[in-house]
Amino acid sequence: MSLKINATSERLPRFDADCVVAGAGVVGLAIARALAIAGRDVLIVEAASAIGTGNSSRNSEVIHAGIYYPEGSSKAECCLAGKWALYDYLRSRNIGHRNCGKLIVATTEAELDRLDAIVEQGRSNGVDDLALLNRSEVVEIEPALNVTGAIHSPSTGIVDSHGLMVSLLGEAEDHGTRIAFQTQIVRGKALSDGRTELECAGSESCILTATTFINSAGLAATGVAASIDGFPEDAIPELFLAKGNYFTLSSRVPFDRLIYPVPIHGGLGVHLTLDLGGAARFGPDVEWVEQETYDVAEERGALFYDAIRTYWPDLEDDALHPAYSGIRPNLVGPGKSNTAADFQILGPAQHEVNGQVHLFGIESPGLTGCLEIARRVVKMAA
Repeated sequence: MSLKINATSERLPRFDADCVVAGAGVVGLAIARALAIAGRDVLIVEAASAIGTGNSSRNSEVIHAGIYYPEGSSKAECCLAGKWALYDYLRSRNIGHRNCGKLIVATTEAELDRLDAIVEQGRSNGVDDLALLNRSEVVEIEPALNVTGAIHSPSTGIVDSHGLMVSLLGEAEDHGTRIAFQTQIVRGKALSDGRTELECAGSESCILTATTFINSAGLAATGVAASIDGFPEDAIPELFLAKGNYFTLSSRVPFDRLIYPVPIHGGLGVHLTLDLGGAARFGPDVEWVEQETYDVAEERGALFYDAIRTYWPDLEDDALHPAYSGIRPNLVGPGKSNTAADFQILGPAQHEVNGQVHLFGIESPGLTGCLEIARRVVKMAA
């Protein structure tokens, strides 16, 4: 069901709302569902014409185990709890997914030494199913790999992200949630009574006065927060745009699991992921950009060949084709490890503005952790 509001005069119509959620990506939809199930009256405001058109549909669709993140961080906690909650949800709703596992592969002696630290980090986060494999053990299960050793992560998987989002929205709507597409929040004001006034422009232009406002606008979240009069400027983090390009393969790959290199600064390296049909895609790389742009330059393929052939030397020439890209809303800039940048899920206890919850830097593992993130936001919004 879609809420239709059309301004018929110069004076915008005004409406009161209980909960307004900005953003219909996977995290925003999970939040809307959780709020609606908790008995709140929810309106989703989405600038695009459909759900999940941003990072939610421009990623690897991986269910992460929770290995890399600093112990005690929101990323680590949301990933671990969210992973198990997500698997349960996918099974209960018959949403396409596969618990295929992944290998984090070392291709040099120097990288081999780093595997122990990765396992230790994962175990400190509660990921207790990781196994170190030597070269012969890896080649036995994935004979096409060139490795010195690897970590096996059996709880990693893949998911039909669109099917997940459709299900989340369907449940939210079953509990009364409405959604306004092609509607953008252009400015707002924190009111003295704890409510938030929001001016919305687009196909459903209006003034909304929300008892609770949830800013889950992804790449636009910092801009939305900055547009709200009364929200403290020093609570808004600096945003860095890390573009990740993906390439697809013209033939099948000889792998049954996801293949990841040892992590690099800014991301997890050019890894091999599979979709539910078994087709392979490679990426993302890390390309720092100043503005949103989703073209994939074919010449970047040369870097992909070099990276992939370190662990799969049999990759043929001219096998890779530009596919798609996504942009991560990083809270740290070039030259720094992105795993150190935590999710920022800020409620009134953090920013001292009643009735508002803002989510900044929600990138990977946001898809994996969406249900746990939603649980936390509902608690903040209570």
